[in-house]
Amino acid sequence: HITPEKFYVEACDDGADDVLAIDRVSTEVTLTVKKDVPPSAVTRPIYGILGTIRLVAGTYLIVITKKKKVGEIFSHAIWKATDFDILSYKKTMLHLTDIQLQDNKVFLSMLSHVLSMDGFYFSTTYDLTHTLQRLANTSPEFQEMSLLER
Repeated sequence: HITPEKFYVEACDDGADDVLAIDRVSTEVTLTVKKDVPPSAVTRPIYGILGTIRLVAGTYLIVITKKKKVGEIFSHAIWKATDFDILSYKKTMLHLTDIQLQDNKVFLSMLSHVLSMDGFYFSTTYDLTHTLQRLANTSPEFQEMSLLER
């Protein structure tokens, strides 16, 4: 969900009530609940957050807008991110000079080019950041941790 003040990222899991709120001015990230999302927010589906990047015009949020299932590991789906959106935290570019606007446009173009290359994979249920060998040698406590906690 997008408002002029915040980005709200809502999980689609059954029973999930938590919503990630990202303040577009302070860049502060907090957890809130679904009822705090304003009804006026523009809503659109995404499949994940790739991250943030700071360019000339300010901070941008990079989100995955399309995905393709490429396989499974132990019945865990592995996805390839195939399309992205680069969302500006700033509502306007009026604070930039013409040269800064041009530089920012070039950097956005370069970023879009990198994102269009193959190689962005993810799983919402399996840890792709560790090898199978390393996962086999971890403690039961580590394996019980959520992917976020790891």
